[in-house]
Amino acid sequence: MTKNILITGASGMVGEALIKSLSKQGHNLNILTTQKNRVQSNVKCNMYYWNPINNEINLESLDGIEYIINLAGSPITQRWTKFTKKKIINSRVKSLSFLLNTIRENKLTSVKYLISASAIGIYPSSTTKYYDENYNQFDNSSFLSSVVKKWESAAMEYSSEGIKVSILRIGIVLGLNGGALPKIIKPIKMYSGAVLSNGNQWQSWIHIEDLVSIFLHLLETKVIGIFNAVAPNPVRQSELTFEIAKLIKRPILLPNIHKSLLKLVFGEMCSIVVDSQRVCSKKIKNTGFNFKFQYIHPALKSLIQSN
Repeated sequence: MTKNILITGASGMVGEALIKSLSKQGHNLNILTTQKNRVQSNVKCNMYYWNPINNEINLESLDGIEYIINLAGSPITQRWTKFTKKKIINSRVKSLSFLLNTIRENKLTSVKYLISASAIGIYPSSTTKYYDENYNQFDNSSFLSSVVKKWESAAMEYSSEGIKVSILRIGIVLGLNGGALPKIIKPIKMYSGAVLSNGNQWQSWIHIEDLVSIFLHLLETKVIGIFNAVAPNPVRQSELTFEIAKLIKRPILLPNIHKSLLKLVFGEMCSIVVDSQRVCSKKIKNTGFNFKFQYIHPALKSLIQSN
């Protein structure tokens, strides 16, 4: 059945893969973009300009919309200055709040369901804990955790308008058109790859195909709640590094890069690669979702050998 879907933040790797898949299924797609030069540049969907920070939106973008997929957010992988931290928070929280206010003020009753991206960065760093969606002892001193809490709170506000809400706490997305994988492959290919920190930190990952499939699964089932969007088998950072090296046939010659050096180079943002989050995917599996890529080796092989 054809659905009328609005997507925000669609210019990244996940958004592009999702648009491709939804277009193939014949759904009607409206895309909200903050980049004016992208408006009407994609024949597979209708592009509309918006600027949630300045409260600007083209109301035509919401005509007849039943489903919203929210991916909006400034990249986390930028040095965390006072300015960029504010940008990271506002691009997630204010965009959701502004869109909800637009729906309220214009009494747009067609919207029934919101699927919002979130992140596993909400969970504290631990090499021993195994986190599921019931965990709620979040680290108030962590910037990432505070961002995600505000992000999810803004998404849950939609339920006050009778809109069903699903939130996906997304792990490291493995794909070749963006995200972490190309950044990890590049130095390894040039014989300068190394394990980060002590390498024991857990990294909860998901193949781009499975992540897109989870969005499609939620659109079909309309299950509500918070779900971890990660593969069933997280890996240690050292395992991820050596699996990639093996697949691209390069040795890891350099010693581990010490945490203090990573902090010197990346500042507070180094927590993205040194923090450890072992995250459980049972809840999404219990809704009937089946992962195509459950283990890291076949997931990486499908991407690297197709390149």
